[in-house]
Amino acid sequence: MSEHAAVGKLKEKFSAAVLGVAEFREETTVTVKKEDIVAICTFLKEELGYNFLCDLCGVDYLGESPRFMVVYNLYNIATKDRLRVKIPVEESDPRVDSVIGVWGTANWHERECWDLMGISFNNHPDLRRILMPADWEGHPLRKDYPLQGPGREPYQGRLS
Repeated sequence: MSEHAAVGKLKEKFSAAVLGVAEFREETTVTVKKEDIVAICTFLKEELGYNFLCDLCGVDYLGESPRFMVVYNLYNIATKDRLRVKIPVEESDPRVDSVIGVWGTANWHERECWDLMGISFNNHPDLRRILMPADWEGHPLRKDYPLQGPGREPYQGRLS
């Protein structure tokens, strides 16, 4: 199988930042260093035409290191090509640079990721809760978040 065209150009321009490439069911995922995410996203948009950030989310790999991944699903509208970019994020420093300067739609995606996963985005202009109430404690999509919410007894299942 030949290498995805964008991957070759990414490796050429950011060879030290590309940590891995995976192909699965004709979908390409590139894992890169989090320190280079803004430069890489800018390159992908301006040079390779990935002009639509479809989604941005966090994934919790509780018990592994790094614990989190931030996933960017990109789309090139002109060529109808998709690319997934992932960055590993350590639990001890769950902060990532914001890509709002690249795609304005990242604003609410990053707020959602912070609200539900607790991954903070540096230089975000309005990082506040978007789905949970303002006084909500914790980040409910983390795997170690109590199912019943903070301060409540764990669900014991059916008694009968």
